[in-house]
Amino acid sequence: MAVTVAVALIVAASGGSDDDGGGDAAANRSQDTAQTADTTTTEAPQRRTYTVKTGDTLGAIAEKTGVSVERLQELNPELDPQALLSGQKINLRE
Repeated sequence: MAVTVAVALIVAASGGSDDDGGGDAAANRSQDTAQTADTTTTEAPQRRTYTVKTGDTLGAIAEKTGVSVERLQELNPELDPQALLSGQKINLRE
């Protein structure tokens, strides 16, 4: 008897009814999250330069701006990645 009640409670708590039209709530949350991620990945307007901040590395700048380290080095041949200075301007595009 106790097992039957426990099973009934688990089924009721899990939303065992399909009459809500939404299907599995966890699947819906996962799908909503995927849709949100898709809409938040739109590119920000491209800036021409980036101003180095204290503690920045070339890798971190690449992540922040979406421009690869290799491309940053091509656009800034005078740039010494080991000696970035706060306030220094780095070209992000031609």
